[in-house]
Amino acid sequence: MAEPVAESLPDPIPPKAPSKDSRGRWVAILTGALSILIGVAYLVLITVLDSRGPLQPPPPEALVGAVAAVSGVAAGVRPPC
Repeated sequence: MAEPVAESLPDPIPPKAPSKDSRGRWVAILTGALSILIGVAYLVLITVLDSRGPLQPPPPEALVGAVAAVSGVAAGVRPPC
């Protein structure tokens, strides 16, 4: 009886040695996944902040101290120590 053909032929696909590019490939995949994750987190954050409605100005009482501090600095008055 004749030998099977499969045993007499060499291995069609030799085993691959680890290439130098495999580390760079994994770094690229990891970096891409991280950038996609940051992009999705940014979109979620913007959606949450937009859903709160428009910004309202502060009440006039909150501006009293800020106006006095700015006007004193603009006039060259030194703040008390």
